Amino acid sequence: MLGLVAICTAAIAGPKFKIAAPLILVVVGIAVGFLPGVPSIEIDPDLILELLLPPLLYSAAVSMPVMDFRREFGAISGLSILLVIVATGLGGVLLWLLIPSLDLAWAIALAAVISPTDAVATSIVKNTGISPRIISILEGEGLLNDASALVMLRTAVAAAAASVTAWGIVGSLVWAVLGAALVGFVVGKINLAVRSRISNITATTVLSFAIPFIAMAIAEEIGASGLVAAVVAGLITGQGAARHLSPSQRMSDSQIWETIEFIIEGTIFLTMGLELHTLVEDLHDGSLASILSASGIALIMLVASVLIRTAFVYPLLHLLRKRRKRREGFRPHLEAAQIRLEGGDPAEAGIEPAALELTKGQKRRIERNRRRAAKRGESESEDWTSEHRESLAARMRRSIADIDYFLASPLTNRDGAVIVWAGMRGAITVAAAQTLPSTTPMRSYLVFIAFLVAVFSLLIQGGTLAAFVRWVKPTAAPSAEDQAAEQRELKVLLDGAKSELLSEWALGPGSGSFNNDDDVAGPNSEGHVPSQIDIIEAQREALIKARDDRQFDSGILAHTLDVLDASQIALEMRERADE
Repeated sequence: MLGLVAICTAAIAGPKFKIAAPLILVVVGIAVGFLPGVPSIEIDPDLILELLLPPLLYSAAVSMPVMDFRREFGAISGLSILLVIVATGLGGVLLWLLIPSLDLAWAIALAAVISPTDAVATSIVKNTGISPRIISILEGEGLLNDASALVMLRTAVAAAAASVTAWGIVGSLVWAVLGAALVGFVVGKINLAVRSRISNITATTVLSFAIPFIAMAIAEEIGASGLVAAVVAGLITGQGAARHLSPSQRMSDSQIWETIEFIIEGTIFLTMGLELHTLVEDLHDGSLASILSASGIALIMLVASVLIRTAFVYPLLHLLRKRRKRREGFRPHLEAAQIRLEGGDPAEAGIEPAALELTKGQKRRIERNRRRAAKRGESESEDWTSEHRESLAARMRRSIADIDYFLASPLTNRDGAVIVWAGMRGAITVAAAQTLPSTTPMRSYLVFIAFLVAVFSLLIQGGTLAAFVRWVKPTAAPSAEDQAAEQRELKVLLDGAKSELLSEWALGPGSGSFNNDDDVAGPNSEGHVPSQIDIIEAQREALIKARDDRQFDSGILAHTLDVLDASQIALEMRERADE
């Protein structure tokens, strides 16, 4: 009871004092834990890893646009897999040097615990007004890096007892991700198929609670990552919900999962603080010197993790810029191909012939794509069906939209600084550290170090993040004018869908119009009359198609879909009341 009150109070007080609510909860938890009379609180790590994290990651994945996740997958995979491996190796060597009595394998195990950033901790960065690209990268990294860190942890623990090979490590990591992705994909598809056939809103929402645990259980059974499976199931569900679930189902899911996510996040941060007193008591040598030495090592490891992250992020940004330039040079070719596919002339569309000259690299890529198309039975033939042409045109539209996205919001060095500083450690570090086996040398000391790294990271990086963003001045979120312009374009799209629907009903001059929401159209030749719900469904389909073609900003698209859902629910309630 007191915990729920504290979580709500922190959420209300945080914005007033301009302090992130998670930081308040950590500090409150630490203070309460040391009060006289408060019993020692020890949280089973499985409670966090198997009970709290799966639904939390699933909920975050459902709300994350797949369009943004796909676009940023290069950066996300680099940070969530390669960086974790590099940070684990380098951090393990540093810990081995700092704690001479510790074997290298156990040092690497502790470094694996410290290496991943926390998906929950990235919630602190959302209110700083930075570019959505930065937020998408940080959220995607936090969703996936837990798997690679836990695989590295298990490998290091196994290495402490027996020998392991480099190929064994690589194989374990690949299977942990790919096997989990397959399980999550199947569970997500089944979830949509089953829930779309259930009309009881309460029942289908309750059923959604089981999805992350089903995905996790199956993945863990085959030796893959349960957390990644829950994330992929969430991504598939979020992408397909607009097509397969009713507006009432989606709104119910959104409201209830938002509440669950709020409680779980607060619980994780509050219990982190409460555990500090217990961890201090668990130290075999609870002297001040032992506490200070652990604090010093934790600070060194935090600084090292920031430096390693910096050394990784900036070369990654360089590679992303090179890829953006390659795509920018290839854009005219895609646009020309799309125009030809639609029967037009690129020259008449204003595309200069010089812009269509191919570099050697572009020629190789084109030839490679042609070979792949030939294997799929595709060819540049005049006998293409209209469906085939539309499929190719849609593929080109998506590619052009992706290029425009990267050109409109390039990642600068200032953005890289925010990506580095916003990579905070959190609950996953504390929970994973407590899974170290009881035979681990100096176990209490190592768990205490991991806890201090997480707390220092949240308080130092999280506490200064807003000021850091103001100082660095990274790419800001789109201005109100830009958002208004995009909303006007969306309105044109919605009006076009509405007009197209009306033309299909073959309305005559005296049949009425839809100039406002209260207009009613006359019947068509078959006596049917389109309703407002018919219009909303046509507009929703147009929005989903625009989303699939990767047009418009994902946040504005999601908001517009929510508005349509709310309008349809209101109409359905009015119809039920009239009955």
